[in-house]
Amino acid sequence: MTSDAPGRTGTRTTDDAAQGSAVTQIAIVLYEGLTALDAIGPYEVLRMLPGTEVRFVNRRPGPVTADSGVLVLGATHAYEETPSPNVVLVPGSEANTVTAMADGELVRWLRQVHKTSDWTVSVCSGALVLAAAGLLEGHPATTHWVAQKPLAAFGAIPQRDRRIVRSGKIVTAAGVSAGLDLAFWLAGELRGQERAEIVQLLLEYDPHPPFDSGHPSKASQHVRRTARREMLRRARNPRNAVSVSKVLWRRALQTVRRRLAKKRSS
Repeated sequence: MTSDAPGRTGTRTTDDAAQGSAVTQIAIVLYEGLTALDAIGPYEVLRMLPGTEVRFVNRRPGPVTADSGVLVLGATHAYEETPSPNVVLVPGSEANTVTAMADGELVRWLRQVHKTSDWTVSVCSGALVLAAAGLLEGHPATTHWVAQKPLAAFGAIPQRDRRIVRSGKIVTAAGVSAGLDLAFWLAGELRGQERAEIVQLLLEYDPHPPFDSGHPSKASQHVRRTARREMLRRARNPRNAVSVSKVLWRRALQTVRRRLAKKRSS
């Protein structure tokens, strides 16, 4: 794992996990226009853990198209069929993050399942969806480097130079590929380091990228500018005008309700 990985709390070994009878339910959220690797990367790691059940959840079972418009994934379960997963994972998107943030049904489900989850985690701009649900208020968190600034608007504490950030049972990962690192860390928490290492070897996860520009601090100024322009172009979505209004309105109502509750309790 990277040097900025959150501290390990799990102590179970592979044998301990094998002897346990409880099944760990892992719910990976799918929504229209998600970035596929945000969901599929962690899925490939977590599905190899013994005693786990991985679900792809949406408001209803059925096909969900990724942001490429070409790849189609399948939601296996509805939100209402998955009321108390042990692990909740929210992926990000290029152009549909704000649409997901404005999805009242998704936001309500996240608030509800977070009450009983063991881990609530996000990949890339999925952190903004957690933030829209009010789950990152006062928490340090990270996300894709282009999306760091909006985190603060929802009361989170952006950690721009961290690949994985843990705050209690909430764990956020930086852009896209960081979801793999998050998944391996989570595998260690759920089933112990030995099992996580076995899965790492099975997948031969031993990255040696031919280039070293995977973080803004490493990329040249030209590469950063070009990448930012391309990301902003990819993020254009005509629905954002409506979705942003919904998100801001919900945020304003939450602020007013919190102030009223504080007055009543004082």
